[in-house]
Amino acid sequence: MLATNARSALLTFVTAGALLAQVDGATAQRSLFPETLPLPDGFQPEGVTAYGFDLLAGSLLDGDIYRVSALTGRGELAVDAPEGRIAVGIKADRRGRVFVAGGALGAAYVYDVETGEPLAAYALAEPGTTFVNDLVLTRDAAYFTDSVRPVIYVLPLGRGGALPDAGEVEVIELSGPAADDYALEQFNLNGIEYAPWSRRLIAVNSYQGTLYSIDPQTGESARIDLGEGELTNGDGIVLRGLRLYVVQNFQNQIAVVRLRPGLASGEVVDTITDPRFRVPTTADAIGPYLFAVNARFDVAPPPAPADPSLSYEIVRVLAATTGR
Repeated sequence: MLATNARSALLTFVTAGALLAQVDGATAQRSLFPETLPLPDGFQPEGVTAYGFDLLAGSLLDGDIYRVSALTGRGELAVDAPEGRIAVGIKADRRGRVFVAGGALGAAYVYDVETGEPLAAYALAEPGTTFVNDLVLTRDAAYFTDSVRPVIYVLPLGRGGALPDAGEVEVIELSGPAADDYALEQFNLNGIEYAPWSRRLIAVNSYQGTLYSIDPQTGESARIDLGEGELTNGDGIVLRGLRLYVVQNFQNQIAVVRLRPGLASGEVVDTITDPRFRVPTTADAIGPYLFAVNARFDVAPPPAPADPSLSYEIVRVLAATTGR
């Protein structure tokens, strides 16, 4: 998907974005690059991740992964997943792999982005007792949230990012507020990120609208005090420095949280809205832009039968520049 002059395209993309960030909102909507990236009709996306200057979106319907260029809007199927799989949260790494959370199947999958070949599959929990929702990658591990059980699943990565054997999956029991706030028959922990300066995970509880920092070794947690701020229906999250973007799906908005370095507190300093949002679930960043995927749960909530004519897309918005 990437052009041979990807380096030049990168410079153009970032430079154009930096200039757009300095002008008024009306002008900022005009760009050399598409603002809306179409996905296949009936695709039922949920997760999205940046891969160079492409976006990868995963399907709740069949686990397929679709790849679309942020520079041109052209796309193609990247992974034709084996039958019986789904894709919830997804994350790509620099080794050309995409890691996938398997929802109620209690599984995690890894694919080669370039060839589409399955590389590994892991049983994280008993199917039907779990909802493996989202994940974050670090140099040493992949961390997965479970929205109905107060645990974090860990795939430890070996030398050079080597994938673990099936028996090396770790389950970390949460303690403290992140565990205490779990509610029965609700979606709890969802989006997750890693703050390298504190060596702690950050996760949002969709039902409670609360944010936590979590020790990735012990599962010990602390609530991040947001004052009067709330993140109800917080779904995917994107961390850039001390700024955390929280996609609030049914609110059709992205909250911008300015975190304190120690992660004891933060402040909701801005909200990004756009008329093109149609229940966005997750997002990722390229340059000065956020790319949010519309799941359209208001008209096609899973596991409703797929409507093959229903359109889906990824929406590009300029990341907030206020509340620094």
